[in-house]
Amino acid sequence: MSTHINAASTGQIAESVLLPGDPLRARFIAENFLESAVCYNDIRGMLGFTGRYNGVPVSVQGTGMGMPSIGIYTWELITEYKVQNLIRIGTAGAFSEKLRIKDVVLGISASTDSNYAHTFRLNGTLAPTASWELILKAKAAADALSINVHAGNILTGDVFYELEDGWWKKWAAMGVLCVEMETAALYMNAAVNGVNALSILTMSNHFVTDEETSPEEREKTFTDMVKIALRTATA
Repeated sequence: MSTHINAASTGQIAESVLLPGDPLRARFIAENFLESAVCYNDIRGMLGFTGRYNGVPVSVQGTGMGMPSIGIYTWELITEYKVQNLIRIGTAGAFSEKLRIKDVVLGISASTDSNYAHTFRLNGTLAPTASWELILKAKAAADALSINVHAGNILTGDVFYELEDGWWKKWAAMGVLCVEMETAALYMNAAVNGVNALSILTMSNHFVTDEETSPEEREKTFTDMVKIALRTATA
């Protein structure tokens, strides 16, 4: 048992874990996609479940919002429960005109305005990246499901409510596709521990068009990324 996850042993959590920020999305996935799902964590209401998908064990663990929160949960999953494949499934705000609401993006790398990397004492700037193995599996899964996906650089931000109008345009000009708040920490934790990580994101709002989805849609209807993630986790 770790500080923030009360699974009693490594056997209660699968080697591959899906990571939604919202614990209610974790429960939705467990109830609607997994066979014989059992809740192994409820500390602070951050629900975690293990079940089977097509007969293969897979877990789903809520992580909360922001790099510090996902940093805690993924570190404990890796170091205490020996998780090998960590797949974030979350929402993001689109910067690119090539993207539409509810499109799916694979985060190949994660730029960030955070100082999270300071803990690793690097003499330079780290460019956190996804696992090539998981990228290949996710693309194959999307193709098999006939789901179109985009892939590229994403931004992991520390601040949700930016004060400067148009702040995102400089990132968009550098080809960054979208913004969210967790992936860079996930990729750094995975890298330093030698495990696999990938973020699969659904566009919930658009900075160019000002479109946005409802909280209920974000919890229950963004299923394309879930299907891709489950196939990726069990491939």
